[in-house]
Amino acid sequence: MAQKICRARFAPGTVVVHRRFGYRGLIFDVDAVYSQSPEWYDIMANSHPPKDRPWYHVLVDGETHTTYVAEDNLVECDETDAFEHPLLSHLFDAGDGGDFASRHIVN
Repeated sequence: MAQKICRARFAPGTVVVHRRFGYRGLIFDVDAVYSQSPEWYDIMANSHPPKDRPWYHVLVDGETHTTYVAEDNLVECDETDAFEHPLLSHLFDAGDGGDFASRHIVN
């Protein structure tokens, strides 16, 4: 049986907004499919988003933590306000117009 291949809607460096919780974030890595434990999914993924679509590692603006979010829960953000996170300069080079170029090779 052929495996379905999904193309990620967002790339590292994309600023997004979480549909349900409204926080702004910056994608720093992408998993083609869900890659955390079944226990994490049962506890944290209350809306039960699909596991066979892309999931994203996201820096949360103005906070110190990161999140792991299903593609269905994200929309691209048009805001150009400054982005603040302690890992930002470690993971990205900031460009003109609020663009972010990854400093590391991601999967």
